[in-house]
Amino acid sequence: MNSEALLQLKGVSVHYYGVKALDRVDISLGRGEIVAIMGPNGAGKSTVLKAAFGLAPIDSGEIFFNGEAITPVVHEMARKGIVLVPQGRRVFTHLTIEENLEMGGFTTKDKNELKRRIDEALETFPVLRARRKSRAREISGGEQQMLAIARGLIPNPAVLLLDEPSLGLSPRMVKEVFAKIKEINEVHGTSIMVVEHNIKSLLEFVTRAYVLDKGKVAAEEAPGKLLEGDILEKVFMGKLSAANGI
Repeated sequence: MNSEALLQLKGVSVHYYGVKALDRVDISLGRGEIVAIMGPNGAGKSTVLKAAFGLAPIDSGEIFFNGEAITPVVHEMARKGIVLVPQGRRVFTHLTIEENLEMGGFTTKDKNELKRRIDEALETFPVLRARRKSRAREISGGEQQMLAIARGLIPNPAVLLLDEPSLGLSPRMVKEVFAKIKEINEVHGTSIMVVEHNIKSLLEFVTRAYVLDKGKVAAEEAPGKLLEGDILEKVFMGKLSAANGI
């Protein structure tokens, strides 16, 4: 195991209804890193996050957090310091922005501490502060995505898992959301693992990237090397699978 890794999947395999979603993958996230998980549809990207969070049953392999082997259980993960923001802007649309953020603080018993964390999250997302009393259904899709990420910050996680945060957003809003992800990493020191299909924009600010193909890690590189090489073209155009007989 990489001693510098904060979160690590080692030899992890996952099956869904007889289909192999992950096949002995080794993926790590170091302290202070932003790591991208990339690949075509069905490559197993979201399953990596779900396995780490306890939403996907692991057939084999181990998951390590802070150097210790863990068995992820969903309702315990926020207390451990790992938060998942799933794809699809899943917010409580009938609640206000402020009430949504309060829902993110279910592990925080101290009301003053919860208020401090909410204020801190709203400082990161000033567009939400201005509308904190508005119901979530009254704000734009991009603002809902920011709210989902802001709510994920309330438990003060060491690791933030983001599943396709740019899905369905306009190019302008994608740029804003990615800028906030970078800010969260730099200002809060949060380690971030992000699944994305928006490759070019994402590779501008990540530390490392993994490319998955049919449940296996096809490459692990710094973003510059990925852009210089041809692995992305091979994976996304299906050439790697054909060449390897997968």
